[in-house]
Amino acid sequence: MAYSYDDSNIFARILRGEIPNNTVAETEYTLAFRDIRPLAPSHVLVIPKGKYVAMDDFAENASAEEIVDFMRVVAQVAKAEGLSTGDGGNGFRAITNAGNDGVQEVPHFHLHILGGRVMGPMILLRD
Repeated sequence: MAYSYDDSNIFARILRGEIPNNTVAETEYTLAFRDIRPLAPSHVLVIPKGKYVAMDDFAENASAEEIVDFMRVVAQVAKAEGLSTGDGGNGFRAITNAGNDGVQEVPHFHLHILGGRVMGPMILLRD
């Protein structure tokens, strides 16, 4: 798949410091911040600092260090938000959207971590 990264997307602008965010965690390779339109009591976005369009782009092209760091930040956020099942939390949902069929709104790979309530069915099937 050919990937085309748009440097004007909102997450790129957040990473450049042009738009403020409510940071939850930050490392050399990853930024986690609260969603401005939360859909659950806890709704945190985790993004790589590299220019990756979607999850498959990240999985194929990111360095091992970036991938490990990203996943560790996901665990750190789940723990900090009281959602980690390993620490007695009730769990969470992790969602990423990719491309048109996945209804991806921002062309920068991001993972939504949602929790603090029962999330309901994963998808609703339509005829």
